[in-house]
Amino acid sequence: MGERDFLFMRHGETAYNRLHVRCGGDVDIPLTEQGEQQAWEAAQSLSALPDRIDAIVASPLLRTRRTAEILRSVLGDVPIRFHDGLIERRLGQWNGMAIAETQPLIDAGATPPGGEGEAEFRDRVGRALDEIAGHGHRLPVLVGSKGVGRVLGILLGDLRPPMANAGVVRFHFPARQEN
Repeated sequence: MGERDFLFMRHGETAYNRLHVRCGGDVDIPLTEQGEQQAWEAAQSLSALPDRIDAIVASPLLRTRRTAEILRSVLGDVPIRFHDGLIERRLGQWNGMAIAETQPLIDAGATPPGGEGEAEFRDRVGRALDEIAGHGHRLPVLVGSKGVGRVLGILLGDLRPPMANAGVVRFHFPARQEN
């Protein structure tokens, strides 16, 4: 089966992003005004692509849901579907802590107290990617958080630098084996 692309879009800015503190999938906060503007600007750029986006699949969290809604408002009649597999890693007691304070723990592979381990998070995102790939969209946009984008890069062997808010990257779905 041929290789197909998909786009990954990180949500716009939240208050936790602005404060440089951790915000996992177990914290559901909205976009800031700046985040709404970032999402709108990214959506404008995506609307200019020569390839037609035919689906939006987003995490159901407020920040990603709103980013997806802004994207659809610019793109027109593109269906949105919400997928729990795209929710950011649950960070438990690390939520609200300074990124600089928790980064050494993350780098060491620690699991946040009350949160989700890295292997569990990767497995969940991988299952979501497999399911979304099976839908056969020509060019879907997956909307999630920075950690989801990071894990997609790991799973697909296409590592990227950390994404800015409302950043967009193009990935290739993994080739599917036909039996």
